[in-house]
Amino acid sequence: MNVLEAMVEILKREGTEFLSCFPTNPIIDTAAAAGLRPIVCRQERVGVGIADGFSRVTNGRRIGVFAMQFGPGAENAFAGVATAYSDATPVLLLPWGQSTAWSGLRPVFSSVRSYATVTKHVEPVNAPVRVSEIMRRAYSLLKMGKPGPVMLETPSDVADMEMEKLDYQPVRVTRASGDPHDVAEVARVLVEACCSIIHAGQGVLYAEAWAELVELAELLQVPVMTTQLGKSAFPEDHPLALGVGASVRTGPVVHFLEKADVVFGIGCSFSRHHQSTIIPSDKVIIQATNDETDINQNYHVDYPIIGDARLVLRQLIEAVKERLGNKKRSAEDGVAGEVKKVKEAWLAEWWPKLTSDQVPINPYRVIGELMRIMEPQQTIMTHDAGSPRDQLMPFYPAVVPRSYIGWGKSHQLGTGLGLTMGARLAEPDKVAVYVMGDAAFGMVGLDFETAVRSRIPIIVIVLNNATMAIETHEMPIAHERYRSRDLGGNYADLGRAMGGYAERIENPAEVARALQRARRANVEEGKAVLLEFITGEDLAFSHRQPR
Repeated sequence: MNVLEAMVEILKREGTEFLSCFPTNPIIDTAAAAGLRPIVCRQERVGVGIADGFSRVTNGRRIGVFAMQFGPGAENAFAGVATAYSDATPVLLLPWGQSTAWSGLRPVFSSVRSYATVTKHVEPVNAPVRVSEIMRRAYSLLKMGKPGPVMLETPSDVADMEMEKLDYQPVRVTRASGDPHDVAEVARVLVEACCSIIHAGQGVLYAEAWAELVELAELLQVPVMTTQLGKSAFPEDHPLALGVGASVRTGPVVHFLEKADVVFGIGCSFSRHHQSTIIPSDKVIIQATNDETDINQNYHVDYPIIGDARLVLRQLIEAVKERLGNKKRSAEDGVAGEVKKVKEAWLAEWWPKLTSDQVPINPYRVIGELMRIMEPQQTIMTHDAGSPRDQLMPFYPAVVPRSYIGWGKSHQLGTGLGLTMGARLAEPDKVAVYVMGDAAFGMVGLDFETAVRSRIPIIVIVLNNATMAIETHEMPIAHERYRSRDLGGNYADLGRAMGGYAERIENPAEVARALQRARRANVEEGKAVLLEFITGEDLAFSHRQPR
């Protein structure tokens, strides 16, 4: 057994189901010989996205793996890895490396040196005797603590070296609960609060703590908002659901966040970035996270707890029950009624857009029909960066865990395509839908062919307004003189040319029927689908914060 064969055997023991890859790396053939399916994409960033989406939808229980060539391959993957790092996704990255004889020399690209800033851990596989140790360390970091990508670079001269034996057992996972004193203090604050709000992040998803979150919210009768990454951690059809708070926010989030005296962040970092909502400065902040570096990062945290979201929530449920005694709170206390009233008023303001008959098609009409036709229990939805994200995220209801992939702390156009393919591989019985703009299509559109060729039936929705609408505040002189923001193309024609089912829709009356045909072609015929909707520029966003 050589080093690569040992690494592949370890991948199999850790439950790896496929190898996302591009363009070449000797581990691809080694994996194929061992029965691991290679999925070859068209560019490295999409390949990382496939592994990323797979890990997200499985809550890190099954880890996505991506392998790439040294030099240009490793260089081109950087953007995808940066997204995984910023969004804290556990992905195993296996770049091929130059011979150790070239180590440290320039201009040779070193993944170990260059990826240190966008990985949780990066290390060279530098000796056969250390393979088990290195892989064990990698999987421990992937499975425990705050998630993030881990990279192992295998130098070309080490890969073929022989090993005497492989001594490796799959990594066991352990998690920590919160300090009982801290939990008791937080339970007191939550019970005594006049108007608290729960701010749920993706840590709830990775801990699979959604049932506990619902139980605590109902016990306290406290409304719940989610972060962009945490969307779907709390069912958005629940009476206490406020929806998402990000760069765009729902009306209920704005209303209840403003009036809250206590904000309880669970499984969130409270980091300040372009896609986070701003917490007003007059709030008492509670934060429960599994990473101590999140505490006091951008806000003063009055009551911190370090621990796994599921374990901490269970502790809090018991502590709150003890404090409440027989004084159980019920929905009759009025919070759920207030949520319903505010939500109905907010949706009424947007209903004319969600049902608009204007031509070109209003993008919100497409979203409105998506909400009606796609069965949210059986659908995994994601957006792309820019307008599609800001238009879709507040309105589309995520009613079961991981039915929506929110992303975007580091938001390269086109990221959602790889995420969608990874999601479909993780949940083959679900419908995976991706809403993108025409600018994003220009970045990754040819990887629609990967979905067709690799038999990954996804639905791609292209909102084609022929311009970079989200950037209308940019390049005013260049656009006035040279139309610099305008784009062009018939993307449905490209979808058909790449072997998929594709339609171009210009009439708003056809939106619903086109989506029904797309779902039928996807579910019943197993086809990758591309629908191109010719839309106008609607730059009204729900409670958007200043950029």
